[in-house]
Amino acid sequence: MSFSDLMTGLMVIFMFVAISYILEVQKAEQQRQKVVTDFQDSKSAIYKDLRSAFDEEKKEWEMEIGKDLSIRFTNPQVIFALGKSDVTPTFQKILNDFLPRYFNILLKEEYRTRIKEIRIEGHTDTLAIYSKSSDPYIGNILLSQERSAKVLEYFRQMEYYKNLSEKQKEQLQYWITANGLSYGRTLDDNKQESFLSHEPINANYSRRVEFRIITTSEELIENIVNDMQK
Repeated sequence: MSFSDLMTGLMVIFMFVAISYILEVQKAEQQRQKVVTDFQDSKSAIYKDLRSAFDEEKKEWEMEIGKDLSIRFTNPQVIFALGKSDVTPTFQKILNDFLPRYFNILLKEEYRTRIKEIRIEGHTDTLAIYSKSSDPYIGNILLSQERSAKVLEYFRQMEYYKNLSEKQKEQLQYWITANGLSYGRTLDDNKQESFLSHEPINANYSRRVEFRIITTSEELIENIVNDMQK
């Protein structure tokens, strides 16, 4: 075999190896893109389900549905009495209608692997609650935490929750957290976070309860990065 024949054979082998590698890279990229697309489609589907379920009640309940999968109740007089954590009868009536429909959506099998956490968040204005702490921020942390816990407690006492299967209850106990954020994320007159907008705080809008769905997007991104580093 001549030297030129040997080089030609090596070039052919190298070409096939290169083509095989390129095809594998393209296949992996297509798989990653499919995972991202499927995830984005699921997030969009959850948002559409929430909009479809509650669009008619948004005005009556003074509720907002965000594309970030948050649901915000912004009428403080309806939700809690000033400085108190007990759920008002009016808000109980809203929760009786809202919570079963909300969790029926999230307990769908197609969303089970897309949800990482369901946060019940209590938010306050900057009014000091000295009965709970000499530090106004901590006093409001305690108040907002109590409020979110009271909402969760009310949900767990509902007949809807009691009638769920044990598997569904375990799933919700894994997902749901009750969080008090004090006045760390107050809102302005446009219902935007005042820390980011640098606008004056609207005390009424800031006193609120939010239900927020945290998806598994961070885990998805981490897995993709790990795959790319292999």
